Amino acid sequence: MKTRLIRFKQNYLSFPKYLLVRPFDGFYEFKHHNVGRLSVAVVFIALFMFFRIYQFQYESFAINPNNPQMLNSLQEIFSAGLLIMLFAVGNWSVTTLMEGKGTFKEILMITGYALFPIIIIGYPAVFVSNFLTLEEMGFYNLTMGISYFLAAWMLFMGILNIHEYGLGKTLIAFLATFVAMSVMMFFGLLFFDLIQQFIAFVSAIYQELSLRY
Repeated sequence: MKTRLIRFKQNYLSFPKYLLVRPFDGFYEFKHHNVGRLSVAVVFIALFMFFRIYQFQYESFAINPNNPQMLNSLQEIFSAGLLIMLFAVGNWSVTTLMEGKGTFKEILMITGYALFPIIIIGYPAVFVSNFLTLEEMGFYNLTMGISYFLAAWMLFMGILNIHEYGLGKTLIAFLATFVAMSVMMFFGLLFFDLIQQFIAFVSAIYQELSLRY
């Protein structure tokens, strides 16, 4: 049991914190010594999905623009998962053309590990927000802003290191990734719109034949 607790602390707390504090050394070990774990990244992604639901429903009513009764858990989970997968696929597609050294698995793992600050800071911050006055909500917003900034920092440094890019090339890769994500979303929406129109067309034909015969 003690060994499992030590391993849990190392995988889920110590190493992600090491990546955040010392990104160059941490991501070097991540890539060249296989210290990271895909299972840990998947757990962080799942925790982020549930955080979206938790924040939607339990953030202080003083600043929460959402109606908890309108919560759609599947929609929140799907939107968070889709965004992560779009980034991973988009970045892998772009960096393959830009001679990046990272694999799709590494990109997905980096994305999962980058959510560590949001998970560690976000859950207690949302809980504490229910005990703050409206004047004190500025501290909550600042705390959440810091968590997302640290997540963006980890993601940026992770992409920079696993692809072995410089600063300028990493910025270009991120810009190209966002363009690729937009293109994939456009074609995805177009595809679903065509499917919807096709189903409506078949349904109209079926109803017409039913009325005639």
